[in-house]
Amino acid sequence: MTWTLRPARLDDLEDLVEIRAVVMRRDLERLGRYDAHRVRQRLRDSFSPENTQIIEIGGELAGSIAVRPAENRRWLEHFYLAPHHQGHGLGTAVLRSVLDQADTDIWLNVLQGSPARKLYERHGFILDSEDPVDVFMVRKFL
Repeated sequence: MTWTLRPARLDDLEDLVEIRAVVMRRDLERLGRYDAHRVRQRLRDSFSPENTQIIEIGGELAGSIAVRPAENRRWLEHFYLAPHHQGHGLGTAVLRSVLDQADTDIWLNVLQGSPARKLYERHGFILDSEDPVDVFMVRKFL
């Protein structure tokens, strides 16, 4: 599978909003926190094209990944793959590519019970803290 990363544009937002809503629905419903409007609006409110890369396969938008600077660390955010692109190694390849460029600690949060946690653990993220909804993880820069 050949994939590429390109800088995000404002006109990518609504496609990403829909991918996020589909991808997060199961976990949010399991946690009793799914709200169709809110799941979309949270990305609209925090979308930062300058920190976001679009994952493409054959020119098709397959997902996104964002790395936002914050003090002495970076936050990995908005890492979503359209469901038909999941389970084929794309997430692993994209994450490895982004982490290979890291020059400081990287933090993220994932929903409790999300299968994505295993992906992050395989790439060196460890538990920092958690609450009933979120698991906060860090990958220390070596």
